[in-house]
Amino acid sequence: MEDFDKFEEKLKNLTLFQTPTEEEIRDISNRAKEIFLTEENVLSVKCPVTICGDIHGQFMDLIQLFEIGGNPPDINYLFLGDFVDRGYDSVETFTYLLCLKIRYPKRVFLTRGNHESEQITLTYGFYDECMRKYGSAKVWNILTDLFNYIPLAALVDNQIFCVHGGLSPDIKQIQQIRELDRFKDITQDQVMSDLLWSDPDDRQGWGASPRGLGQTFGQDISLQFNHTNNLSLISRAHQLVMEGYNWCHDHNVVTVFSAPNYCYRCGNQGSIMVIDENLKYIFLQYNPAPRNSSPIVTRRTTDYFL
Repeated sequence: MEDFDKFEEKLKNLTLFQTPTEEEIRDISNRAKEIFLTEENVLSVKCPVTICGDIHGQFMDLIQLFEIGGNPPDINYLFLGDFVDRGYDSVETFTYLLCLKIRYPKRVFLTRGNHESEQITLTYGFYDECMRKYGSAKVWNILTDLFNYIPLAALVDNQIFCVHGGLSPDIKQIQQIRELDRFKDITQDQVMSDLLWSDPDDRQGWGASPRGLGQTFGQDISLQFNHTNNLSLISRAHQLVMEGYNWCHDHNVVTVFSAPNYCYRCGNQGSIMVIDENLKYIFLQYNPAPRNSSPIVTRRTTDYFL
């Protein structure tokens, strides 16, 4: 109980914008690493669960997300990566999610995004933020090492395949993902890069990604993957979508993006995908966190799971 109280206190301090110390970061990272080591590459998650896409260091919007969607342990959450970079508060965002993971390991699930990479964070903001807040790269080193332990994907009720980016031409069955060695930087492994960098495309088949890493994959690819693995849906993140979510490939793939007004200038809504125990779902859409008023939420409801 004492240990739980400690992490409850850390969560409270983070909501008060008290940046954690280097020693606290080390403690949080070590505890989270112990949990991640017990988890497989592909998490097995049961409904009900709320699926969240990119957060990108937008800490106030993350806090609003929980105000809208409910707080653990009352609500189960699955975050599909890209916790850091771009936004101003990646340290607070990532450590908050880690504290939730430590406090509620069977209620909060994290998978890795393409920005959970030492190489990528050197360029897109997380390294600079750590240097600015701590005056050295120690915290960055601690947390980027932890990236390599985060699971790669999740399977919700054996029907919804959840991954940050998309598919890989080298992966036909989910079991192949379970057999990967994930304990390294994404850029060192082609298949991991595909899973975390790839995007669905209007063109059929496989194509070269304009991002420089990963692939593009057509509706024929997603249909075949879902058929082979007895899936109903691929739920992924990774792409900015203006309404916070977007269907493609004849409702075989959905993109969920949870960072409203991405980079503080894109003008998009964020959304979360709330799935109940019967695989029925709604999308909750929201605008950036207001400073002095309640968040405005829009519901998009479907009658059944496609």
